[in-house]
Amino acid sequence: MKIIPKFLGFTKPVTYLLLFENNTELRPGGGFIGSYAVMRVDKGKTELLKLEGTETLDRNTPSGWKPESPAQLKRHLGVGKWFFRDANWSPDFSESAKKALELYNGEGGASADQIDMVVGFTPTLLEQLIRVTGPVAVEGIKFTSENITEKLEYEVEYGYDERGLVFTERKKIMRPLFHALLAGLKLDALSNWQKYLEIGKEMIKEKQLMFYAVEPDWQKDLAKQDWTGQVKSADGDYLLWVDANLAALKTDWAIKRDLKYIITRREDGRFIATAEMTYNHKGKFDWRTSRYRTYARAFVPAGSELLLYDGAMKWDRTSGKGEVEQGNELGKKWFGAFIAIEPGKIGKLSFTYLLPKTVSDQVQNHLYTIFVQKQLGLTEMGLTIEPKFGTTTSTVLRTDKEFKFYVD
Repeated sequence: MKIIPKFLGFTKPVTYLLLFENNTELRPGGGFIGSYAVMRVDKGKTELLKLEGTETLDRNTPSGWKPESPAQLKRHLGVGKWFFRDANWSPDFSESAKKALELYNGEGGASADQIDMVVGFTPTLLEQLIRVTGPVAVEGIKFTSENITEKLEYEVEYGYDERGLVFTERKKIMRPLFHALLAGLKLDALSNWQKYLEIGKEMIKEKQLMFYAVEPDWQKDLAKQDWTGQVKSADGDYLLWVDANLAALKTDWAIKRDLKYIITRREDGRFIATAEMTYNHKGKFDWRTSRYRTYARAFVPAGSELLLYDGAMKWDRTSGKGEVEQGNELGKKWFGAFIAIEPGKIGKLSFTYLLPKTVSDQVQNHLYTIFVQKQLGLTEMGLTIEPKFGTTTSTVLRTDKEFKFYVD
């Protein structure tokens, strides 16, 4: 309650950069940034300064602005320049938001020097909000909590043409939809404020809504509330699996994920771990679904050493074995590889590695702990932790969670 007045601009006007992150096209920072908006809030009054597709901003990038894109985007998408739409390559929202601001400013984005806060949200948030406000009708199209994600995707990909609009106007519907949603919230907020508060808390917890404040003290306050989608430190073991949909349309809606983590303790007390993701592609080829192409990274404790890997591919529709890349980021070690899964098929990718001695040192009191973080924007995944020294546990992971096991 102390933070909300500041958000509403009662201490001073606040300018927001809103990132519409589509989690049916997952990216490390939540989802592909298909559209964005700039909004100013002054004493509760909102003013929409800009709303458009990211391709419009990227298309008009100054010729002298040529930041180099991550190697994986170059290799699998053929994109050499790092555009605003691909800003969220980091699994830590604060880092992705900083990059988004850098690219937005470099591309000449509106009010770039006035941005106070970056807010990322997925269609999952919109689905929850409309569940409370009720359906919204825009330009003869009825959006409900059940259809808003798919219908909006269809309208900006194909429906615009059926309505007689040209390609550059394909996201024109976003502005009236945004206004309609905002109007519905304003009318309903006083009578149902407690429901909206609960939705906000749950969406933050499930990483469908993330914040980054430019002002350091404000950012610290948000981090204390766990609103910033950060990659966290852990005293024991750690795991974060991150997917990046690379030219696979909106196929993430059709992918069922199950992550298995097997831990074995050696005679010398050190631990060997295997993180294996199973991708079950339950879709078929259609306007929003294709073969699933992802560059996956497993973030593990710093100092981990790769021993084996399986399932990595050079490209889709090939039998050639791909290589595993490694890096250090956010205080973690990561292993990354490309994999593709055809509709109706199952694919697996695994990394086996030696955990650092710091993990075995932590088990001096016979307690092994592992902190598992869920990717930003991902709705859920199956998780099985199989310690060879304890009881296997299985769950459906929707939020970050720590697990504890007794070691003899």
